Amino acid sequence: MSSAGSSSPSGAPTSPVKILDIGAGTGRYSVALSHEGFDVTAVELVKHNIEILRAKHENVKTWQGDARDLHFLDDDTFDVTLLFGPMYHLHGEENKLKALTEARRVTKNGGIILVAYVMNEYSVISYCFKEHKWAEVAAKGGLTPDFHINATEEDLYDYVRISDIDNLNKKAGLERVKIISADGAADFMRRELNEMSEEEFKAFCDFQLAIAERQDLVGAGSHTVDILKVKK
Repeated sequence: MSSAGSSSPSGAPTSPVKILDIGAGTGRYSVALSHEGFDVTAVELVKHNIEILRAKHENVKTWQGDARDLHFLDDDTFDVTLLFGPMYHLHGEENKLKALTEARRVTKNGGIILVAYVMNEYSVISYCFKEHKWAEVAAKGGLTPDFHINATEEDLYDYVRISDIDNLNKKAGLERVKIISADGAADFMRRELNEMSEEEFKAFCDFQLAIAERQDLVGAGSHTVDILKVKK
């Protein structure tokens, strides 16, 4: 991506890449991207988070709003749109589809949308079995017969499988470039990672980078990042 101050092949200056960060929180990504020279707009639901973000960097344009309704933003505005938080907390296909459809609407034709999800099997293994909560979850109807989590509005997170993501993309009319496992096995072995030497930890990072796009492993990690292209 070209950032502020770049030039086209003819030597003429180009406009900075416009990035939308939906569910920006306190600006972890928005501020860093703005420092890199990108034209950044941040949308965040929680007012307190917006106030912290504004205090960090005045060049980030901010809106308080819901990922499912971006009526305050025009169609075909952004080159890149980030959905790095909302899909964790929006429950059910209908709500997720609204967020994905809104992201598509405000992203330019040919633009890119990056969407992060928290994965179903990671939660089943780490919470239901590793923390011995299976009986509690099963008793309240929190699992389907094939172990898909039935999250409710009272739960902080909602969990998906690759097949769920595929269905969302199809209904939203979005084309996948690639899907990656952002952290792989890291969340399954936090204690072991903290005990590693610097050399061993570097080797683990190299391992994760080497397998991040392995499609037989993508759904097994705690998170995925789906990279989508907008075609209108």
